[in-house]
Amino acid sequence: MAEILRFATAGSVDDGKSTLIGRLLYDTKTIFQDQMDAVEKASENLGSEGPNLALLTDGLRAEREQGITIDVAYRYFATPKRKFIIADTPGHIQYTRNMVTGASTADLAIVLLDARKGVVEQSKRHAFLASLLRIPHLVLAVNKMDLVDYSEEQFNKVADEFREFATRLDISDLTFIPVSALMGDNVVDRSEHMEWYDGPTLLTHLEQVHIASDRNMIDVRFPVQYVLRPQTEEYHDFRGFAGTVAGGVMKPGDEVMVLPSGFTSRIATIETLDGPVAEAFAPMAVTVTLDDEIDISRGDMLCRPNNQPDVTQDLDAMICWMTSDAKFEPRMKLAIKHTTRTARVMVKEVNYRLDINTLHRDEESEVLELNEIGRVTLRSTQPLFIDEYRRNRTTGSFILIDEHTNTTVGAGMILGVAE
Repeated sequence: MAEILRFATAGSVDDGKSTLIGRLLYDTKTIFQDQMDAVEKASENLGSEGPNLALLTDGLRAEREQGITIDVAYRYFATPKRKFIIADTPGHIQYTRNMVTGASTADLAIVLLDARKGVVEQSKRHAFLASLLRIPHLVLAVNKMDLVDYSEEQFNKVADEFREFATRLDISDLTFIPVSALMGDNVVDRSEHMEWYDGPTLLTHLEQVHIASDRNMIDVRFPVQYVLRPQTEEYHDFRGFAGTVAGGVMKPGDEVMVLPSGFTSRIATIETLDGPVAEAFAPMAVTVTLDDEIDISRGDMLCRPNNQPDVTQDLDAMICWMTSDAKFEPRMKLAIKHTTRTARVMVKEVNYRLDINTLHRDEESEVLELNEIGRVTLRSTQPLFIDEYRRNRTTGSFILIDEHTNTTVGAGMILGVAE
């Protein structure tokens, strides 16, 4: 099965993000002829000289009319080496929540810069959000190189400026690629205009970047999503626990502990749609059967007896507040969904609000408003089985839900157990 790379793109308005994705889709022959015909016709109506590749991705009518990206758009394409899911995220500060949503599951983020403008405030904000969300790989695509005469000096100047800022962030893998999305330089095909650049094209880098080791293969975490009891003659004794592996490697014969009960058993079989397997690891969706009859329900978790997550009702977390209907403030009550477990939480404290442009911590602020990010303390009604977000992005994240409207109002990253 081809490996899937999820990547998010971010950039300021007019940096050419939609054109870059359009170029990737066009040059990898992912576009159907009728889509291309529609783009050429729309480009003609807008007075463009050639096909405007940005129109391939700006799906919302408002986006096409304003020339900006508002919502997260997902695009899919594949090469013989990999399958790709692109989350095209908005650049505007008022759509921070959309970027957080689109980038939260990404393996890699592409931050686009205009070679003429260099590192602007939005570039810093996008890089900071990528590091906050702990996206393992970051690519800085320095675009519009055709407008600076493919200057190596200008590329190095922009790269050095960004590298200096990145030292303040937690980014483990940073790559710089000079491109021209409009002309196609170094996107899919190598550029003839930049012989001084000896690195990979953007697509080559996306195909080759190593992501297998980004997943946590040490801590076994299996949140139970469904309990399967098929009422058929063939399976009348079958009791399986279905879910998606969130960490570690599980094999038949392994000893596991069930949280919150603390009972232990051994894995009898691991089933998939294609039949039994010898091992399961993240992010496989499997059904596990155990040697013993243990009372297990949705929201419980299987782990190793000697390697357990923290079991706590007190969370120390960073959250992004996603609604304008209410402010996030102390004593507020919300629902929390963490892996497959749902509980209620009360806000104990807002420790500080983070200015995502300057990275300044505003400790005077006691509330968070739409699109703001802050460090908070929460108390839940039930124990949650957590890991630090830096250790496991699945068991270290959660969403907050307004119980009256059932809408998602916040997304959080767990820093640890609150003191």
